[in-house]
Amino acid sequence: MSREHVLHKVRTALGRSTGQPVDQPPPVRLNIPAAGIESRIAVFCERIEALAGHTHRAASLEGARSYVEGVLAGRKSAASNAPILRQCGITALPGVESGVMDPVALRALCASAACGITGADYALADTGTLVMLASPQEARLISLLPPVHIALVERGRLLTGLDELLSILPFPAEQTSSMVLITGPSRTADIEQILVRGVHGPGEIHVVVV
Repeated sequence: MSREHVLHKVRTALGRSTGQPVDQPPPVRLNIPAAGIESRIAVFCERIEALAGHTHRAASLEGARSYVEGVLAGRKSAASNAPILRQCGITALPGVESGVMDPVALRALCASAACGITGADYALADTGTLVMLASPQEARLISLLPPVHIALVERGRLLTGLDELLSILPFPAEQTSSMVLITGPSRTADIEQILVRGVHGPGEIHVVVV
């Protein structure tokens, strides 16, 4: 069966002819609910904890550092170059390694680290999702390879949901090579429909709202 015959059958089924211009797509419809910041934070934390994640609301940079220090407990950790981590003093904690490094060194660090510490470009309240844009400040490996992921989110970056994100960032490919949406610890039920955490990503996640 020739290619032209297949295309002819498709066009006939759609009621179209050769060379007919493509219709304009319908207008984008985004629904952004009105919600105060305190409401967003409460819903965000509730959604993460429902997925077996951990949350902490830090009233100050010092409070954020103290919580992260308690989770790390001196274990070897990889930290991104996000400004919020430096502001909190997390990159200076014992056992934490950060800074610009070549891909091979970064991969080795993340493979041996107990925790990966990052910021988050945005967070979506309605699903408890972290939005991570890959950049020199936020290497993807740090949030995906170590068994524990700790993310610090500035409260001003907490959005209501995906619609609001797309209104702010309609063309993410123009800004980053990768946009990762992280909702709770890594999990899969591919094998015998049994839920297993941490198979292809961190099995434990902590989110600190600063």
